[in-house]
Amino acid sequence: MAHLLHHYLSETAARTPRHPALVAGEVSVGFAELDRLSDAVARALQSAGVVRGDRVAVMLENSIEYVAALFGALKAGAVYVPVNPSTKADKLAYILTDADVRALVAPAALARQVVPALGEAPHLAATLWVGPAGADGPRSLCWADVTAGPHRAPADPGLIDQDLAAILYTSGTTGRPKGVMLSHASLVSTTWSISTYLANTPDDVVFCLLPLTFGYGLSQVLTGARVGFTVVLERSFAFPADTLARMVRHRITGLPGVPTVFSTLLGLDAFKGADLSSLRYLTNAAAPLPTSHIQRLRERFPDAAFHSMYGMTECCTRICTLDPRDLDAKAASVGRAIPNCEAYVVDEQGHRAAPGVIGELVVRGANVMRGYWNRPDETAKRLRTGPLGETLLHTGDLFTCDADGFLYFVSRKDDVFKCRGEKVSPKEVENALYELEAVAEAVVVGVPDPADGMAVKAYVVPRDGATLSEAQIRQHCRGRLESHLVPKFVELRDALPKTDSGKIKRAVLAETA
Repeated sequence: MAHLLHHYLSETAARTPRHPALVAGEVSVGFAELDRLSDAVARALQSAGVVRGDRVAVMLENSIEYVAALFGALKAGAVYVPVNPSTKADKLAYILTDADVRALVAPAALARQVVPALGEAPHLAATLWVGPAGADGPRSLCWADVTAGPHRAPADPGLIDQDLAAILYTSGTTGRPKGVMLSHASLVSTTWSISTYLANTPDDVVFCLLPLTFGYGLSQVLTGARVGFTVVLERSFAFPADTLARMVRHRITGLPGVPTVFSTLLGLDAFKGADLSSLRYLTNAAAPLPTSHIQRLRERFPDAAFHSMYGMTECCTRICTLDPRDLDAKAASVGRAIPNCEAYVVDEQGHRAAPGVIGELVVRGANVMRGYWNRPDETAKRLRTGPLGETLLHTGDLFTCDADGFLYFVSRKDDVFKCRGEKVSPKEVENALYELEAVAEAVVVGVPDPADGMAVKAYVVPRDGATLSEAQIRQHCRGRLESHLVPKFVELRDALPKTDSGKIKRAVLAETA
């Protein structure tokens, strides 16, 4: 039985070597070939000096290379650090430095934005470039050269399941992302749990249009490696009609999504008549899906199971799931804790709350993070010792629980919200807005949106005499931020409400919005 995350791939490759593991565009790769590619990456990383516990960042779009780099990093004994390929140079430099990244896997096509960050990463020893041409950087390696030649296994790095497998960066209230530390044991257990309650089989064909840098997307690849099913990788959802055509062509059985995806699909005329009779299940996470959308999806796919889920990066992305059989009676619930996990609501005194009482959700289980990388104070706020000596994660999210034990999300205790399934730190967007000389004051809040779940809204006060337009603000943000952080709504104001001490009343603006 696998006790390290990459054992899932190796064991499946030995069991069903030719079964398709990944489909990306017109290219398909079997489990044995994926295992070989990842072994080659692991050997190259080890030759470059990567040893057990070193961090290896992967900054690629959804692709076969991404998955091979992920498993290659793990096989080398390294800790995998995902980086969104749309990340700008300054944020990339921050992550590379904060995590003391030893090696980076990046696309040669993005060398212009990547290379400036490399000089600010003192621990970086190697850069593995993916693409037709390499680029400059510390000990540059070329993907084609690294993966050529006969199959040879990497050296055993001596890992145990308590070693870190991943550091996933997530936004915080300060605007600077924090690295969530996840062990092999945590990810192995959660991968088993997810594939168990979804009842995955090797015959499944799961469509992954979620970024693999996003924990929800990553879980599709990990469960695929464990069970031995095929994952169809989609690079973007920019052209929904084309994406829908590929779903039909590949006869998909599983469709993981977020509210933005399902809202867009429901709005497509072609979606109504598309032959998706092979679909066995749909899953939604990252943000609640309106019950009206759930109902429309169930009417469209009466024979497919719909799983409402809730999670967070600090718990390997998954905490709760609603059994499809309970959907009629508990449509607004996110269900109960996943296998090998317990989740419950506590009141302000830290005692288990009575049914219907709003309190903070607390989680214990194998899925709980080790802590925040290099953030002991932040870790202490979230991780506390329970009455049985176990580690408890205080999620910071407000929930209620009914008399039957079903959990209901109420709101987040802090200002961080999710847009298109990804966390948004208002402070990070505000920092970008304040770079505009014409901006005197700015505040960002999340507003309910049928497509995005929560959309980014910016309230901006121009400086006296300055000229500022919504178009200028969005153009500036597109050049500084990832797409989900760019404000969807901008409201220019003469002034913002403030407290007596001069602080902007964010809650008042959020309520007004």
